[in-house]
Parts: sequence; C-alpha cells; structure tokens
Amino acid sequence: MDIKTGDLVEVIAGKDKNKTGRVIRVDRERSRVYVDGVNQVVRNQKPSQTNEGGRITKSAPIHVSNVRLYSEEDGRGYRVGHRFVGSDEALYTSKEAAKATFAEAPGRISKVRVFLKKGGEITRVPEPQRGESA
Repeated sequence: MDIKTGDLVEVIAGKDKNKTGRVIRVDRERSRVYVDGVNQVVRNQKPSQTNEGGRITKSAPIHVSNVRLYSEEDGRGYRVGHRFVGSDEALYTSKEAAKATFAEAPGRISKVRVFLKKGGEITRVPEPQRGESA
C-alpha cells in the first residue's frame, strides 16, 4: 500500500469526491484509510461512566483505491509508485539496475515513493510529518 499515515490525499470517488485531507489511520488488512474531515458519519453513543452519550461524528474508512496522493505545489492528486535509489542517488525502476551502480553489492537497496506521470518527470514524494495537528 502506497499511502501512509500523515499523507495529504485527495478523494477521487464517492460522496466526498475532490475533497482533501490528512490520513489519520491506515488499515492494511482491509486496504482502507481514515481521512480527517472526509466521509464523516454520525453514530449514537450510549452514556457510560467515562463519557456522556449522544450523537458523535467520526471519520469512516475509505478504500485506498478511492484516494490519490495530493501534491500541494501542483494542487492536484497523483498516482504513486516506487523507485530504487542507486549509489549516485539516481532513481531506477528495478532493484537490479540500482544494485549495478554500486561497486560492491549492498545489503539493502533503499526504496522511495514517487509521483507517477507528473509532467513526464519522476518526483519524490515528501515524507509525511508525524505528529502534525491538522
């Protein structure tokens, strides 16, 4: 799954189409993401000793295929892919091509997320900022 907690995403299908928000939780088993302020549902909560009852609004999950990573500088969403980093910090589509750039084979080749089809060029996705309040 290419979407991480903290990423800014755009909804591309459903009742909240074209809305953007930060991913607050990722459910990898069910391939779903929870986006802050998107797909809001109202639930009735019974009162308990710790909280009062009433109607609460919370984010419901969205399938990961219905969101795209959002680029703030371009103001639109893009599909996401992976590229491997070689010794010259260039991006390669295969792990073997990236390994061939090293003098001796490293134990691990690093992989980065990239925006696909962004004006014909491959641009790295900025890492999400953890702990940022939206």
